[in-house]
Amino acid sequence: MAERPLPMPTRADFDEELARADTYGLLAALLYAPPPEALLAQLRLAVTEPPGAAQAYLQPAWQALVGQARALTTAQVHDEYDTLFGGVGRPEVYLYASHYLSGFLHDQPLAALRTELAELGLTRTEGMAESEDHIAYLCEVMRYLIAGDDAAICNLARQQAFFARHLHPWVPALCDALQQHPAARFYAAVAGWLRAFIDIEAQAFEMAG
Repeated sequence: MAERPLPMPTRADFDEELARADTYGLLAALLYAPPPEALLAQLRLAVTEPPGAAQAYLQPAWQALVGQARALTTAQVHDEYDTLFGGVGRPEVYLYASHYLSGFLHDQPLAALRTELAELGLTRTEGMAESEDHIAYLCEVMRYLIAGDDAAICNLARQQAFFARHLHPWVPALCDALQQHPAARFYAAVAGWLRAFIDIEAQAFEMAG
């Protein structure tokens, strides 16, 4: 059976991949720690049409996020982050995959993730306060698998497998927790955008086979 020639990527393909990588990167920045003033200032000035082919589907969620960034002060966003994810002991909302997949922190899902990260040649940054199953870390891994230079690792098949195992099964539950929490305003909007983006990613991977 003759091999079917692969289509040559267009500029639109590169732009779409860049938009995906940037979206994962921004989600990681918003969820890892209280966002700095400079990042919130960029959000407040952002156009309300997100980049990429999935623009129409993502636009309402993106507009809601930009609207909350404009409506709240940096101090209010930081207070909200601390209320939801900080504090001593049990946080209001967990940001770790293991909690949603097994009901326990530092459980088997984290061990499986660490094994896969080692296979990808990725290690935890020294001094990183969070475990690797934190949503921000997982978003950064996806960004690397999209935009990295090593084609043997940074390819669609790896993206699809990592997404299916380590993001798609639990991120909707995280979005539910945030959108239903009475103290969440900015982060309810982040969750809405995260949910819409994850839905688009899941559909795209399904169509890719």
